[in-house]
Amino acid sequence: MRSVGRRAAAVVAAPLLMGLVGLVAGCGATESHTRTMARALPADAEFTHPGVLVSRGQLDTVRKNVNAGKQPWLKAFLGMRDSKYGSYKYKPEPYASVDCPGGDHTDRPAQGCVEEREDAIAAYTQALLYTVTGHRQHADKAIEIMDAWSARMKRHTEEDAGLQTAWSGSTWARAAEIVRYAPGAKWPEARVERFGTMLRTAYLPTVAAPVPDYNGNWDLAMTDAAIGIAVFLDDHKAFDAALKRFRARVPAYFYVAKDGAVPVAPAGSSVDTPAELTAYWFKQASYRDGVAQESCRNLKHVGYSLAASSHIAETAWHQGVDLYKEVGDRLTAAAELHSRLQLGEAAPSWLCGGKVDRNMGPDLEVLVNHMENRLHKPLPAAHRLTAQHRPNGTDDLFVSWETLTHADNPAN
Repeated sequence: MRSVGRRAAAVVAAPLLMGLVGLVAGCGATESHTRTMARALPADAEFTHPGVLVSRGQLDTVRKNVNAGKQPWLKAFLGMRDSKYGSYKYKPEPYASVDCPGGDHTDRPAQGCVEEREDAIAAYTQALLYTVTGHRQHADKAIEIMDAWSARMKRHTEEDAGLQTAWSGSTWARAAEIVRYAPGAKWPEARVERFGTMLRTAYLPTVAAPVPDYNGNWDLAMTDAAIGIAVFLDDHKAFDAALKRFRARVPAYFYVAKDGAVPVAPAGSSVDTPAELTAYWFKQASYRDGVAQESCRNLKHVGYSLAASSHIAETAWHQGVDLYKEVGDRLTAAAELHSRLQLGEAAPSWLCGGKVDRNMGPDLEVLVNHMENRLHKPLPAAHRLTAQHRPNGTDDLFVSWETLTHADNPAN
């Protein structure tokens, strides 16, 4: 177990915090809310940075909201700052090989799995703290964590390598993107390149590997990491591959009536007959708008898939590609259906035999922000569920601090 010390600094009173935040309130230019969205990023187009999940405009809005003491952003910020991930004394624990066996393999214990995910979240946390406060200690801590891993990490092994690299890789890309393009962070270019090499060699091949017969949350989480890494690396080929994979998996995971009597089969999958699809969908044989491939497994994994899908669409949005428009009907139908169930509405008899496992987490902030604040399309159940979770913290996997970054924050 790692040992994380208490914060070196005392809790900062809100007025003093606001003064400190004001020192950096002008960093970066807020981007225009008007932009032309396309289906693909032209091969000769430059990527927008920072642009992995959060944009410069959104980061500026975060800083302004916290500086003004507005809620829920101030409370979200203080929760992030006072978490173990926000400590100046946080110590990374890098591994050369992260080995994550699937299931209960007592004969092959996991190595580095929790440490990697937590260190990635800590780097992202410190990056966000730096953008809000301007305190160099936070930038330095984020850089320390990322440099420690890029100096050691070589590979991921065992059955859960795909999911492990998905969760940690998506968060690494967000942290690295912010720090690399943050004014005054001073991440040496040689270390930036070394970190990029780590993402390209120890993460991208794994998250880009096809998993057509797996539960869809794997595919979507892996694509979340792949598109973030592609943006950080300015890699058009990897970016285009992530778009293609998203466009294939989302229709095979979230059902709408236009799909017909049975769901779309995953591209390249061996699951292609009605009977096989029923088994793949956890014995669900009746399909209506919003039902997801894992609805009858539990709502938690549907939440993961909604979060990952929203992350992918948000990153693409910042690059000028509107994936939300292409699959918005599926995502909103699924978000509303599963939010109603999570809020306690009785499951209809046609869905999972009238029984669902209500364990959905705070996974809808990004989607609700886009639909309600950019498109002005209300999502009443999803909005209510999201508000109940605020301020969102972290699931210690791949969803972190999204009330702070995306609540009522439509900035491009």
